[in-house]
Amino acid sequence: MAEARPARSRPQRFWTGDFRSLRLRLYLLMLAADCGALAVSFLLANLVRFGRPLESYGLNTLALLLPIYLATSLNGGAYSIQSLIDPRRSVAMAIQSLLFSIAVATTLLFSLKIGEDFSRLVFGVGSVVAIGLIAVGRAKVGSAVGKRCGWTFRREILLVDEVAAAPQGTEQLVDAAKEGLRPVLDDPAMLHRLGVLLGDCERVVIACPPERRPDWSRVLAGANVDVEMLVPELDHIGAIGLHRHGENATLLVMCGPLGLRQRAFKRFFDIAVSCSALVLLSPLLLAIALIVRLESRGPALFRQQRMGRGNRLFSVLKFRTMRADKADVNGNRSASRDDDRTTAFGRFLRRTSLDELPQLLNVLAGQMSVVGPRPHALGSTAEDDVFWSIEERYWDRHAIKPGMTGLAQVRGFRGATVRRSDLTDRLKADLEYLDGWTIGRDVAIAFRTLGVMVHRNAY
Repeated sequence: MAEARPARSRPQRFWTGDFRSLRLRLYLLMLAADCGALAVSFLLANLVRFGRPLESYGLNTLALLLPIYLATSLNGGAYSIQSLIDPRRSVAMAIQSLLFSIAVATTLLFSLKIGEDFSRLVFGVGSVVAIGLIAVGRAKVGSAVGKRCGWTFRREILLVDEVAAAPQGTEQLVDAAKEGLRPVLDDPAMLHRLGVLLGDCERVVIACPPERRPDWSRVLAGANVDVEMLVPELDHIGAIGLHRHGENATLLVMCGPLGLRQRAFKRFFDIAVSCSALVLLSPLLLAIALIVRLESRGPALFRQQRMGRGNRLFSVLKFRTMRADKADVNGNRSASRDDDRTTAFGRFLRRTSLDELPQLLNVLAGQMSVVGPRPHALGSTAEDDVFWSIEERYWDRHAIKPGMTGLAQVRGFRGATVRRSDLTDRLKADLEYLDGWTIGRDVAIAFRTLGVMVHRNAY
């Protein structure tokens, strides 16, 4: 959890959109201000030393120092929510990164013996001026932005369930009873309402009776938010590592699997892949849609409600592979190898996984990702039991966007879920994927998918 905000007045908050989008914009603003400060510093150093700003010595120093500073500051948290909440800490982190970068640059100049391309006076003057400009820029920008946003940079909710608790700061109070919310796992409609209510929330503090804490913890496991329990009885323990909610202790019980920067990288990858694939495959997509329409009456696309990130429902798109009058909208019956509902061309689409290609539109719309746990229909069963009744961790897989492909698929866990183990094998792979996400792993899974598009269990 972020450190306590400095004591300051809280003006009206002007931002009402997605706080993640706001923070990304502010990080880019800070990045531009830092780069501008460095550039101005070494142009001024050139002017002081040579009487003209565009001398190669200052430009060479800037070209060496800038990438080192960006790498150091990005890795060191100089562009983080803490740097937005506290401008003084922002200045400290930026200066620390710049001093480290100066030390690294000096070491490189000495060890590589390339000092003849650099001026010590330009290096020294530029570095000193850069420290001052970055400090002033961060302080001024941070103060102006903080006042504009009411020092609030993420949406937080206090969820109360038959326990009295007052929201702190700009927290939004949600009464579970009034909203019809219960800590149960066998009500997808209620979980969808909870997911919609949470929306772009990133931190939830739960105030509830002790006996309901495990249930609320499990219900919110797939919400992709930081979940804290309000535990007043822990105030007397004095434990280290507890978070605070006003004067009371909270216990962190769940964290979202991906941070803001990780989600940004993943979203960039999704947009790049989906846009490129839609352009390159557009002739194939049009041809398949035409054949589907000509082979049997009905639309070319099939839409089905499935559970997405944060347990929110969305309509997944596929090419229609069954006769329209026999389509299973709820997914109560899994497709079998000799399914009498499937058309001849539909069987070909299923065997080659080409029926999944319209989900590129789901990816582009932000409802799905290229790589992630496959979304399941609400009526899906294994041995006549719905998926969420087989394994209590089932809802955890919804802490991230569902994917067109995933770790379970490239490991061969595909096709009908006849046995309970068919579901648990996939769930283990999905949870493993959430536990160790990297962009490199997404790229590897995407490439491995090309080798399993035609699979013995694809029908």
